Amino acid sequence: MVKVTVASAGDEPPEVGPETPGDEAAPEAVLLLAPRDGTPTPITTEAELAAAAARFAAGTGPVAVDAERASGYRYTHRAYLVQLRREGAGTVMVDPLPFADLSVLQAAIVDSEWILHAASQDLPCLAELKLLPGRLFDTELAARLCGMERVGLAALTENLLGYRLEKHHSAADWSTRPLPASWLAYAALDVELLLELREILGDELEKQGKAEWAAQEFAALAASAGAPPRQRADPWRRTSGIHRVRGARALARVRALWQARDQIASRRDVSPGRVLADAAIVAAAESDPMDERTLLQITGFGGRSVRRLAGVWLDALSAARALPESALPVSPPADGPPPPHRWAERDPVAAGRLARSRAVVADLSATHLLPPENILAPDLVRRLAWTPPRPPTAESVTVVLRALGARPWQTDLTADRLAEALNPPA
Repeated sequence: MVKVTVASAGDEPPEVGPETPGDEAAPEAVLLLAPRDGTPTPITTEAELAAAAARFAAGTGPVAVDAERASGYRYTHRAYLVQLRREGAGTVMVDPLPFADLSVLQAAIVDSEWILHAASQDLPCLAELKLLPGRLFDTELAARLCGMERVGLAALTENLLGYRLEKHHSAADWSTRPLPASWLAYAALDVELLLELREILGDELEKQGKAEWAAQEFAALAASAGAPPRQRADPWRRTSGIHRVRGARALARVRALWQARDQIASRRDVSPGRVLADAAIVAAAESDPMDERTLLQITGFGGRSVRRLAGVWLDALSAARALPESALPVSPPADGPPPPHRWAERDPVAAGRLARSRAVVADLSATHLLPPENILAPDLVRRLAWTPPRPPTAESVTVVLRALGARPWQTDLTADRLAEALNPPA
């Protein structure tokens, strides 16, 4: 693990709470319970939003940005709170529900660097509000590139700044209204320390010679911010436990139950798992109950809300039962190479290329203190090893990897050695 030595975080910390027995925090970590400037009230009117935009336009330096969703509670992945902080402007929190979008804020900060943590999680919901960064700095990704093992916001804040954040509200239902005061304090603290983290991580990237690598990664993230979300061809195939279901008819039952659940969840704006668990879908698909009594004996169908929908589930199963053979699910066309565990049997030569290519990535990972998946995504390594360019040279490998989405720094680092690995051993 990379050790980063930092100076004091600056201002005296605000309200301090007692350490709890068994806490994993370092003894010197200070528990932050409230923002140093106080917790702002969420903005809910056009006038307040315009005033906040003016403050941020007049501020200086980068802008810390965060969003809270209601994952696991709601069907959509929209933002239910947006937090921003900038030097000279302080912290603002916006309740996005009263607004069509937050483009007035976008105009105020579009030319600034945005600091986010785990940006790929927040960028889609921010884009729905017309908040799109021109350039950004991702503190989680920066920490990964620096070789740090614990890259969550709470871990970075503790290890680099000496402050400990309470994180028990991270999985809360942020669609709740009104939002409790303790949740709002937590949300404000999420952006309060991002500016300081960015400075420390930026210095560490420079020290390790990885600043350009990070810049390319951040530019790719910013460029993808407004892209439409990728639509999966058969989303029902991602039902947890579906690997246990055997036969096309049973898969049709999974599909029918999944689609029935999805329609209900969408209509109610509730997370699908709160309508019917994946495990219940798989169990019903395996047993194919014919009547309500048998259905309700299956684990997952005993709850009151699920029982009330028994007719819906039985109708879905009946529809799957009545499908002609031609309408049953078929295996989707392969998108890329087969699973690696089948390579040795199907193509031993390709299996050897994959093993050597993986060894190259693992060695570079150890040398540069980077997770292997940040050196090169595993899917790119598999695709390259399964269908290598002919002949495999550094130049041809670079062309293939760039076409698959690899950044220049990644091909500069890997192309020569991967070209050697793709050639048969002497």
